[in-house]
Amino acid sequence: MSFNCDKYQELATFLDELRANVTVGKVNLHELKQNLAQLQEFFVQQIVPLVDANYLEQSYKTEINKQLRLLEVDVMFLQGAKQLTTSQSRLKTIEERIDTLSKYCQAITQPIKQEEK
Repeated sequence: MSFNCDKYQELATFLDELRANVTVGKVNLHELKQNLAQLQEFFVQQIVPLVDANYLEQSYKTEINKQLRLLEVDVMFLQGAKQLTTSQSRLKTIEERIDTLSKYCQAITQPIKQEEK
């Protein structure tokens, strides 16, 4: 499963880059959308074709796919936000979604630690 872990670790790195774009003082929406597109492309090309080691990994992969689609919707809502409070709320939702995705990647790459909890 080492190869799979490497791919999920790369996905986590993409998520960190996306998070950095979101948490910077002023959000560059064009760059955010570009980073999201790269993240989704990586997922489709590198993660989806992987053979799952177990049912748990398959479940996480399904959840990651769902969360990525929801993240895309969140970014569209951010783009349509007109008021500062709405934008801030959308950014918080995006950050939470990225955190969830990061936790899924961590659960796959570090399964032993997850079982100990």
